[in-house]
Order: sequence, then C-alpha cells, then structure tokens
Amino acid sequence: MAAAGLEVAEVGEEEEEKEKRLPERDPESGGDSEDEGDSDSSGDGEDEEKENEAEIQRLEEQLSINAFDYNCHLDLIKLLRQEGELVRLRRARQKMSELFPLTEEIWLDWLKDEIKMASESSERDKVYELFERAVKDYICPEIWLEYAQYSIGGIGQEGGIEKVRSIFERALTAVGLHVTKGAALWEAYREFENAILETAQPAPGSVPSPEQQQMLCSQLEKIHTLFRRQLGIPLLDMEASYAEYEEWSEEPIPETTIKNYKKALQQLEKCKPYEEALLSAETPKLAEYQAYIDFEMKAGDPARIQLIYERALAENCLVPDLWARYNQYLDRQLKVKELVLSAHDRAVRNCPWTVGLWIRYLLAMERHRVDHGAISEMFEKALNAGFIQATDYVEIWQAYLDYLRRRVDFTQDSSKELEELRSAFARAVEYLKQEVEERFSESGDPSCTIMQNWARVEARLCNNMQKARELWDNIMTKGNAKYANMWLEYYNLERAHGDTQHCRKALHRAVQCTSDYPEHVCEVLLTLERIEGTLEDWDAAVQKTENRLARVNEQRAKAAEKEAALAKQEEEKAEQRKQARAEKKASKKAKKTRLGDKRKADDDDEGEWGQEEAEQPSKRHKGDGDGVLLEEDMEVETGLFGRSGPEKPDHPTNQKEKASAGRKDIPKVLHDSSKDNVTVFVSNLSYSMADPEVKLKELFESCGEVVEIRPVFSNKGTFRGYCYVEFKEEKSALQALGLDRKAVEGRPMFVSPCVDKNKNPDFKVFRYSTTLEKHKLFISGLPFSCTKEELEDVCKAHGNVKDIRLVTNRAGKPKGLAYVEYENEAQASQAVLKMDGLTVKEHVIKVAISNPPLRKLPEKPEAGRASHFAVPRQVYGARGKGRTQLSMMPRALQRQSNPVAKAENGMVQNSPATSSKTPEEPKKMSNADFAKMLLKK
Repeated sequence: MAAAGLEVAEVGEEEEEKEKRLPERDPESGGDSEDEGDSDSSGDGEDEEKENEAEIQRLEEQLSINAFDYNCHLDLIKLLRQEGELVRLRRARQKMSELFPLTEEIWLDWLKDEIKMASESSERDKVYELFERAVKDYICPEIWLEYAQYSIGGIGQEGGIEKVRSIFERALTAVGLHVTKGAALWEAYREFENAILETAQPAPGSVPSPEQQQMLCSQLEKIHTLFRRQLGIPLLDMEASYAEYEEWSEEPIPETTIKNYKKALQQLEKCKPYEEALLSAETPKLAEYQAYIDFEMKAGDPARIQLIYERALAENCLVPDLWARYNQYLDRQLKVKELVLSAHDRAVRNCPWTVGLWIRYLLAMERHRVDHGAISEMFEKALNAGFIQATDYVEIWQAYLDYLRRRVDFTQDSSKELEELRSAFARAVEYLKQEVEERFSESGDPSCTIMQNWARVEARLCNNMQKARELWDNIMTKGNAKYANMWLEYYNLERAHGDTQHCRKALHRAVQCTSDYPEHVCEVLLTLERIEGTLEDWDAAVQKTENRLARVNEQRAKAAEKEAALAKQEEEKAEQRKQARAEKKASKKAKKTRLGDKRKADDDDEGEWGQEEAEQPSKRHKGDGDGVLLEEDMEVETGLFGRSGPEKPDHPTNQKEKASAGRKDIPKVLHDSSKDNVTVFVSNLSYSMADPEVKLKELFESCGEVVEIRPVFSNKGTFRGYCYVEFKEEKSALQALGLDRKAVEGRPMFVSPCVDKNKNPDFKVFRYSTTLEKHKLFISGLPFSCTKEELEDVCKAHGNVKDIRLVTNRAGKPKGLAYVEYENEAQASQAVLKMDGLTVKEHVIKVAISNPPLRKLPEKPEAGRASHFAVPRQVYGARGKGRTQLSMMPRALQRQSNPVAKAENGMVQNSPATSSKTPEEPKKMSNADFAKMLLKK
C-alpha cells in the first residue's frame, strides 16, 4: 500500500506539472472570453514579442562572431526562456555548456525546465544524462539533492530502488562531508529508506513471513547504518541528528557510535572558525578558502581535502593558481584516473587562457595512458584557446613535442611515430612564424629553442648530424649569429656527435660573427687547436683571433670615444644652461639697479623740477591715456621695490591684482636642498587657487606634521601653480607621494620627490608601471562623460575590482581612457573576453591587458650642432616681447673700452658703486643736471 501511495503521489505530481505547462503551450486559450478592452494590452504584448525576437536575432548574430561572449549567452538564454522557445532554448544552453562550465543556478533552471517536459521514459533518460553532466561541472549539494529526488520518481521502474540508492551514495561521496549543506542529503536518504521500510511492514493483525521478517531486519539495519555513518561526520546540527537517532532506535546506541560522534563533535569545533569566516567574508573568499585548505591539508584526510578544494573552486572558478594546486594534489596524491582527468578538463574549460593548465592536462592524459588521438585533439583545442602571450604558444608546442618524442622507439631507423614527430617539429616552426608572429608581432621564440631541440633529437637520437647542421644553419640566419652562447651550443653538439672538421669550421665562423663575447669564442678555438690541431691550424687560428680581437678593440675604443664626446657635450650643455640662468638672474638684478637709480634721481630733484613737470603733461598721471604703458611699468617698479603707487579706484578687473598685492612684499626664500628628503614638490595646481598655503596644509596634514608650505608667486604676486611642502619627518614626505594625481579644484595634483634637476637632469618620476600587468586592463573609447562609478558598475560584474583610474589631461579633463585593476590575472582575462567590444553610452570600447608600449627616449643632438632646446625659455615682461628683451643695457655702456669688473657668475656689473670707483668713467648726470645745462645756455 505504501508503494501504491508513492505511485499515486507521483501521478499527482505529473498531473500538476501538466496543468502548469498548459498556459505555456496554449497561451491564447480562453481568448474568446476576454473583453474587447484588453485589445490594447494584447497589442502591447505583440510589440514586446517583436522586440524580443529582434533582440534574440541580434544576440545570435553576435555569438556567431564571438562564441566566447559569456554575458551574451546568458542574455540569449534568458530571452528564449521568457518567450517559451523550448527548441532554441535547448540549443542555446547546449552551446554554452560546450564552451563553459555552467553555474549552479543555470543548471537548476535548465533541469527544472526539462523535468516539466519529460513525461515518457526516453525523455526521463535524457534528464538523467543532463543531471550527469551537471554534477560534473561543480560540486553542488543542491544539484545532487535535486538529482536524488528526481530519481525517486522512477522508483516504479525495474531496478528503480537500487538506482535511487546508487545516486544517493554517489551524492554522499561527493558532498556528504560538506559541513553546512551535507546534512540535507543524509536526511533525504534516511527519509527514502524510511519510506521503503513502511512499504515492507506487514498488514495490521497479520504475521510476517520469514522473508518479510528478513526484509524488515535488513531495512532497519540500513537506516541504523545511515545514522551511524552520519554521526561520525562533523556536520552542523549534529546534536539534533543524535537526538533523532535516540528517539528512533529501539535499542541503545552502541559505544562505538557514541565515541565516533564525540570525535566528530571535536572536529566540528575545529572547523567552525573556518566556516564562520566563510559566512562572514565577501565573495570570492579566496583567502578564507586557502586557510581552510591549509587546515585540511595538515589533517590529511583526502576526501575532506578534495571537498574543500571543490567548494573553493565553485566560488573561484576563474583563478588558475587554485586549479593548478588542486590538480597537483590529485596528480601526486589520489592518482584516480577519472577524478584526475575530470578536474583537469574543468580547469582548462574555466581558464582556457592559462597555458600551464593545458600542459598539466596533456601530462595527466599521458600519465594515465589516454589514447593518442584524444591527446592530439586536446592539443588542438589548446592552440585555439587564445593565449595572451606569444611565449605561451612556444610552451604548449614544446610540451606536445616532448610527448611525441616519448612515443618514438629510436632503436628503429624509421617509424610512424618518428615521422609524426618530425612533421610536428616542422609544423611548430611554421606555426610560430605565421600564426603567432602575425598576432603578436613576435614569434615568442627568438632563441629558436624548438629548432634547437629538434637538432638535438636528430643528432643524439637519430644520428642524423646532417639534418642537425641544416637546422643550426637556419637558426643562425635568424639573427642569432652575433651571440657567443648560440655558437658554443652548436659547437658542443658538433663536438659530441660530429667531427673535428665541422667543429673547427663552426668556431671560425663564430670568431668572425660574434659581437657580445668574442674573447670567449677565440679562447675556445685556440683550445681546440692546442689539443687537436696541426701547426698550420694553430697559426691560422692565432692569426684569425688576433685580427678579430684587434678590430673589436678598435671598435670599442671608437665607441668609448664617442661616448666620452657625448658625455662632454652633455656637460657643456649643462654648463650653458647654468650660465644662461646666471646671466638671466644678473640681468634682472641690473634692471632693478637701474630702475632704482632713476627713481632716486627723480626724488632728489623733485622740488626743483616740480613746476615744469606740473606745466607739462605728466606721463605718470593716470588720467592720460598716453601714459598707460608707462603706468604698467610703474606698477612693476613698485612691485619690485615694495613701494605703494598712487591710489586708484577699485575696478572689477583689478580685484585679482589687489588680492595678490599683499604677496608682493614677501621676500623670496631660497630652497634648501639639504631638506630634499623631507620635502615634496607639488605642481599642476590651479593658478586661481586662493590661499594655497591654507588649502594645501589641510590636505597634507593627513600625512604628518607640516613644517612649511612655500608656494611660488610671480613678480606681480600671482600664484604660479606649484609649491614646496616641507615635513618634519621623512616618512611623512614618502606618505605624501601617495597623494599624487589627487583631484584638487578639478585638476590632478602632481606630487613628486624634491630633486635638483641640475644635478639629476634625467630624473623623472612616473607613478604607474610601464610593463605588462596581467591583472590590469586598458580600456579605450570611453565617452568623456563616463564616471568612475559608472565604469566600476560595468567592470565589477566580471571580478573584484581593486582600483580604477580614469586618464585625464593636466587640466583634469577626461581623455576617454581608463585602467582597471582586478584582484588577479584570471578575473582580468575573463573581463577582456566579456567586455571587449561592449557598448557604453553609444561608444564601443576596446579592452586589452595593460601592456604600455616602450617610451621613445628623446634623440640626442649630433655632435657639433647647437641645440636651441638647451636655452632656457625667455620670460617676457608686462609689455610682451619687445626689442628691449634683447639687451637690458644701453649700447654705449656695452662698448666701453675700459676693462669692466665681472661678477662671479660672469655678468657685467653696472651698479653706481662700480661706476664711481672707475676714475676714467665720466660722472653720470641726472635729469636736474641736464636741466641746469639748458638754463645756462
């Protein structure tokens, strides 16, 4: 009767599922009874269907172009499921499962859809096959539980009970040790066995036969065994399971079971901290899983180690290092063929871009004696995996060639395996030359290691030295003839398997061609002739090596002279720059002196010339339009000497000058280079920044105690956009470098070490790496309006984003470029596959692994040619570039025949003090002196 009850329940469930499927199969049923007012909604539904169909076609076309677009697969499956397109949905899911391992959610949706449609036994068999595929992708307790429960529906078929038990036992082997989710499977298994026990009970009032009695005892023993097995495993809520066993069992619990239960409780207490850490951590929990793995490795239980690895991989399936460690453990410890090969297969499907996983897979297949055709097929898949470096293709080819070499029986003169090995070597060389070089602009094998190995196989294993010489001749023609180590490698091969004549010939060519270590090659040649050569051979070798070394020494001397000349030229340019700065400084000082003399003379004669100046139009009166330019000159003069000019009304255009007037009296403070270690140089600040000392002090105080902030102002008192920040401690200055590129008033602030460019002209600081970074992406084609938050929303769907940097110009305006740093290489590689060609705000972006091109160094000017870039940029005055900028003193003074004194920096001094000390120099006349001369006439 219990069996009949199960069958009735099964039929009831099938009828319920059919009722659920009716709306899907006949969505238009009942349409005659609908009101006419629903016609608008039906029209909207038709429009939505058309839009969905168009989107489905677009996604299918996109997948035909790039089948590895993971998100595109997900969107297509979602739309097809929404539209109820079962055939196309099956096809889409099938294609995705062939390329990628599917997640637990995708598998459960697929399985539930198929279960609803499976009514016949043939369809149920297909569902069983689908479950078998699902449990191989990842270790998922939910899928195993669904599998076991679905198998109960076929209990009425022949061997149905044993099939259910087999699935439950496999499920317990796979996930029965899962601390948090394993108990659900144990309980489901016990419930199934209890249901079987109910069917075996005799009818009330009847006496069971011996067969029934034996069946009852057997079934009870099965349930007892399940309880005892479960209580010996550390699982959550073990106490409840123990209490349930006490209540169910009519007999006392055996001492052995109690002992195992207590031992499992102790082990559970040790596992709880790791389980709690996993519950509280955020995805992907890699560090927490690694700690858990280390704990289980010390315990040494293979089943528990395998389970924790599988749990970690379910949440970190794109981490190649984790797959590599797991596969290494399986290869060295468990060595179970099906388990090992399955793990390797899942690894390369999850991380196809990692060449190391493919190499491990090929080795595992060879180790477990997989058919040669299967290994060759797997190698072809590896070639199409899309590695990100040219050297990866060299490594996978070398691994496959090693495998082919191990298959050859070299005791035979010729064999099918040997011919296959030779053709594979030839194909590898051609593949690297054509396919790889076309994609990466390099073959990845500049030293021709594959050809070298081919030559070694031919010479040592096949005794075919002629073929080895041909290969080495080809190697040398590929730009390797200038390297001594290449010639010596060939010489050693010839020495071991060739003859003295070819050794001598190779060394003579090496002496002629080698450019890096010719002395070493010459020494090897002389050693050969000393041991085996005749007198004529010795004389020829000595003459050849002497001539070659003489040419080499001559070339090195010329190169040294050229280098010395360039160094001298650089020193001269540095001296010129220093002298130009000194002359510029002296010219400014001379200008200040002349302006001061003129002001002093005017002040002395002001009383005598006051009347004439009052009668004549004054050039210093602000009311005259003719005197505007001279008024600007007077503003410069008052700024230089700190004297206030005549008052004038405030105008909006003068507010900036008025704001900076207070800074004109600030004396210039020379930079103390002895404090460079506690000082940072801050630049690219806004010229309009108000109170830069206050603004920057608030910003830099977070790094440590600030001693002084020295902003740099122009002669007019306007801020020039850079300053020096001095700290009390050196560690504060180092910490302040972390504020580099921080946005201040809409511009990226540059913070760099304080270094004297005169002493270190080539010093340049670049904060970011300029080499290949596999965990970082370079994105181009972004819209200028894209913000950091918007880009992060796009990128975080593919992994844990550590940092995003939007590239801007000096003014802080975006350039449409960005760098995105992921937690590891695997996440970055997966993001490239999914984001390249993505549309962001109607802009198609390009995504690649960050590998900036090498920066071209500025070409050095030719010797003897003056470089105008060495001259400092001219600083013009308020009037712009006028003729007075060419010389700051009258020509009459420049043509003095008398010797003039020179200052230390080489600039002529024309101060009044110097003029008064020279007896031959005529006395300077002021304006008052000229006026007296005119009055006397």
